[in-house]
Amino acid sequence: METIRGRTSLDLDLTDFYARLANYNRIILDLGTGDGKFAFCHAESFPGHFVIGVDSCRENLHEVSRAKLPNLLYIIASAQNLPHELSGLISHITINFPWGSLLQSLLAGDPQLLCGLDSILSPNASLDVRLNGGALAEAGWSLEDGVEQIRERLSYAGWQIGKPVMMDSRTLKNFPSTWAKRLAFGRDPRAIELRCTS
Repeated sequence: METIRGRTSLDLDLTDFYARLANYNRIILDLGTGDGKFAFCHAESFPGHFVIGVDSCRENLHEVSRAKLPNLLYIIASAQNLPHELSGLISHITINFPWGSLLQSLLAGDPQLLCGLDSILSPNASLDVRLNGGALAEAGWSLEDGVEQIRERLSYAGWQIGKPVMMDSRTLKNFPSTWAKRLAFGRDPRAIELRCTS
């Protein structure tokens, strides 16, 4: 399993990985972590959680991945091909403002993504998906229709989904991610959160 710290790529074997997780009973996965800031902020705020940021683009992670928090790890992998080492471990998944292939996979109900998510979950796991209007517009969807499409795909995959929650510019400004701040001051500062349980 490829991990990253700064500009250094490291292969982490299963024994070492499990050793790092040994003292944590709640494991959080931030999928499509981008520059890794959300994962870092969560790990810093909740030292009792082990936080894993996953992204396929290592360049964005060079800065934040230098952090030496014992409960934080960044993995280089695609959302559609998650490492088998994560199987059955994850208590909670966050997908914050996806775009590109991750957003397209959510919209299409891509079996590789959805089955991969299912394979990494621990019992009674949860999922938060935050979707923004600009990314959905680029993909050819309105915010409302795109959210409904993803809600239907997740529901079909077995997730129980709560009522969508609107995130306005003030909420986005206070959300601990670089992208949320950009959205808050951008042309289309609208986002919607879906909270799901397995």
